[in-house]
Amino acid sequence: MTKISTMIGLIAVAAAGITPVVAQTVADDAVPTTSLNIPGNVQLYGDASPNVYRPSATVNGEIITATDIEQRMALIRVANNNVELPPEEIQRLRQQVFSNLIDEKLQIQEARAADITIDENLVNEQFARLATRYKQTPEQFAAYLAARGSSSAAVKQQIRGEYAWDRLLARNIQATTNVSTDEVESVVQRMNDAKGQDEFQLGEIYLSATPENAASVVENARKIIQSLQAGGSFAAYARQFSEASTAVVGGDLGWVKAAQLPPSMAEAATQMQPGQLVGPIEVPGGVSIMLMIDRRQVLTADPRDAVLSLKQISLEFPAGTTQARAGELAGQFADATRTVAGCGGADQVAASLGATVVSRDNIEMRALPAPLQATLATLQVGQTTQPFGAANEGISVLVLCGRDMPQTVAAPNLEQIEARLLEEKVNKRAQRYLRDLRRDAVIEYS
Repeated sequence: MTKISTMIGLIAVAAAGITPVVAQTVADDAVPTTSLNIPGNVQLYGDASPNVYRPSATVNGEIITATDIEQRMALIRVANNNVELPPEEIQRLRQQVFSNLIDEKLQIQEARAADITIDENLVNEQFARLATRYKQTPEQFAAYLAARGSSSAAVKQQIRGEYAWDRLLARNIQATTNVSTDEVESVVQRMNDAKGQDEFQLGEIYLSATPENAASVVENARKIIQSLQAGGSFAAYARQFSEASTAVVGGDLGWVKAAQLPPSMAEAATQMQPGQLVGPIEVPGGVSIMLMIDRRQVLTADPRDAVLSLKQISLEFPAGTTQARAGELAGQFADATRTVAGCGGADQVAASLGATVVSRDNIEMRALPAPLQATLATLQVGQTTQPFGAANEGISVLVLCGRDMPQTVAAPNLEQIEARLLEEKVNKRAQRYLRDLRRDAVIEYS
């Protein structure tokens, strides 16, 4: 079932383990390409202009305007830290945004037909939570969006659509979807059989290619990688650009083994570390960009399964701090925190800097960003990480107060397995539901 997005402009559909659909080229052009009666050597006749992107449309009588599309485009830029997209991808992205808006209209219309209404107080509360991520009030956040070409109305409409679809799926699909004991036991058996084998949690952006356009597709992939390395959201780019079925879940392939991947991806995955981005990699039918989200050995204890006790010392930068001034403050902060004498001395050092201290226990190392995992894995109790942060937010260090190492691996969690299987089933049925809505829709372009 879908969940309300915590990234502006993104639809975060929760699912895992969906294998991507990889396009295959047809070796013999005399063989029909699909189950439809279409020849492999198809020729097109007439004007192709009806298939060209149009700036507005009506979906079952409700209008989508060019302004709606441009405001959603602006949300994507905001979600990606205002990183500029490659010019040749703008049109493709605009078409995808248009398709997403059509789907959103269909979802809201279907929910309305089922007498599902969304309380505007709920929408406003979610908008306020998004505003807090930017350290702004709802009013300030609305002005921030408007200054960047979007609007609070665009965000609230997306929130409204996600809530409506969520509740529709809960009523029409989740309530009638079950997972049997045999299905759970089958997963447990496969995990026990695979004990000790490497597993990878991968993100993928798949771009189809033909011999004729392979060079341009590879070049586009490289530009996407450059945007990702500049701070773009992998999930956002996967949703907008990937042609695999996992695009709807931000490109997340879930946990997979090397044998489940194309050989080129399997070879790359075995050499990658968490947080690493590689590509473009040639795969059947195109190229892929890969992100190693995490890796593990099945049912095997791992140092990164450690549970930590931490103190975080944080210094907020004053509003309007320049990059140069941020660098100067970061240097002073780094020098001071380097002298922290264990967790007991953290409060005194923080007070001398005008910084704050937050203590947290039972932090799973795997839940932390990959660079911090790598650092914390090598620290001794009482030592600090290197500073991290951003000019518009501030700077922090973590002090390692304790580390509980896993002695033995836990048995598979049956409830978690059941929940994951249920989620996969619900999402597959939701995709079919939306496909049927598209098929029955009356869409007029203008």
